[in-house]
Amino acid sequence: MTIIVQDPLREGNEINKTQTGQEELDHSKSHVLQLDGGFFTPDSNAFGHTFRNYESESERRAGVQEFYRLNHINQTYDYALSKREYYGKLDKTVMSIWECCELLNEFVDESDPDLDEPQIEHLLQTAEAIRKDYPNEDWLHLTGLIHDLGKVLLHPNFGGEPQWAVVGDTFPLGCAFSETIVHHEFFKNNPDFHNPKYNTKYGVYSEKCGMDNVLMSWGHDEYMHLVAKMNNTTLPPAALFIIRFHSFYPLHREDAYMHLLNDEDKEMLKWVKIFNKYDLYSKSKVRIDVEEVKPYYQSLIDKYFLAKLRW
Repeated sequence: MTIIVQDPLREGNEINKTQTGQEELDHSKSHVLQLDGGFFTPDSNAFGHTFRNYESESERRAGVQEFYRLNHINQTYDYALSKREYYGKLDKTVMSIWECCELLNEFVDESDPDLDEPQIEHLLQTAEAIRKDYPNEDWLHLTGLIHDLGKVLLHPNFGGEPQWAVVGDTFPLGCAFSETIVHHEFFKNNPDFHNPKYNTKYGVYSEKCGMDNVLMSWGHDEYMHLVAKMNNTTLPPAALFIIRFHSFYPLHREDAYMHLLNDEDKEMLKWVKIFNKYDLYSKSKVRIDVEEVKPYYQSLIDKYFLAKLRW
């Protein structure tokens, strides 16, 4: 879920103006910026800092930095391959989408400097914000609800994976690590950083090879993409692309690794960029009435998924 913030003011304000063409509202009346469709993006996160600001002083800063140190040292090409093989069997349990949502109540994402609420809160905040702006795109509402469900990898029933192996920004493995990746300095202790097979621009890939052929760092994005695809979801390809790459901030925020994308990927990327503003800026202390919205989202689950899935 993350890239380095080059300028806190840009992260909190100027990005929103560039992406939406909206002018900043009078700060004497409000501290939000309005996006198309009525969705409001706050100037600051739940801690009073600009979004994705990894340099701001807060009680979570040291923990976030330690998270990325471990993540960048341990996420190697061989490691990700082994995890895909292990979890790709989908033999951990059988449960419904909503049962999985409820499991996430137990976890807070240590890589996220913007929120310290249980994950179910973030899922519903994202989905409801999308629903207001895109009322006719029900597949996008459901994508907002399920995009982070892969974080169940943190649960003891799934092996109790460490946070660095589940959350955080994702990036390709098998080629050079882009300097746009948050806390890039920690990669110097990653074995792949010094491996000539993996440390060039293309590495094991070729120009426009397509993201289907690229191995990403292992985490909740990859896992939920596998779960959805292998359980034969009827969600459109754009939804699967969002699920797999919503944490790939070097791509959808900084345009890094564009040389690996084919034409279809570039079309799908447009949806990821739309989705990102809701994934990032809907994080707040505003609570969602779960029981009130549950029937609607259950109807979408029934439309696009089987009642029980293999995980």
